Amino acid sequence: MGSKVADLLYWKDTRTSGAVFTGLMASLLCLLHFSIVSVAAHLALLGLCATISLRVYRKVLQAVHRGDGTNPFQAYLDMDLTLTREQTERLSQQIASQVVSTATQLRHFFLVEDLVDSLKLALLFYILTFVGAIFNGLTLVILGVVALFTIPLLYRQHQAQIDQYVGLVTNQLSHIKAKIRAKIPGTGTPAASAVSGSKAKAE
Repeated sequence: MGSKVADLLYWKDTRTSGAVFTGLMASLLCLLHFSIVSVAAHLALLGLCATISLRVYRKVLQAVHRGDGTNPFQAYLDMDLTLTREQTERLSQQIASQVVSTATQLRHFFLVEDLVDSLKLALLFYILTFVGAIFNGLTLVILGVVALFTIPLLYRQHQAQIDQYVGLVTNQLSHIKAKIRAKIPGTGTPAASAVSGSKAKAE
């Protein structure tokens, strides 16, 4: 599944990636002007029209003795979609694990287990208030889709240069984070605490 998504985002098959990108963008742009109920109904109606037309076409071919009239979607109808007990249990465990992990992360941030992490999250939400004042959620989703289908391709083409700049930015952020932690009481590194403790003993 992951490799298929990667192939899609890297435009390994231009026709498939183009079709998916066009479909997503057309649907999102429609949502800008119409309600989600209207867009969903029209998409469902379009899909039904396509499948019914193909089914009727096969029947017409059978009527003129140029086909057997079998359902063109029979292979999909014959697919077994039931889950075994083991698959159900494994899926339930994965969902439960994700829920617990999310709850743990929320507790970590909102109950201030680490002051710096909570401050960073607060800064992120503060920035998002300005972003929300400029763009609505649907516009951000459209920009996200465009980014998904362009950034991976650009990264693959200019990987060396991008990695170099990202490394520089990461180093700068690490230095800034270390300075902030050093100035906040109770967030010093264990190494620094050990050094200060040894100095106190020496005195």
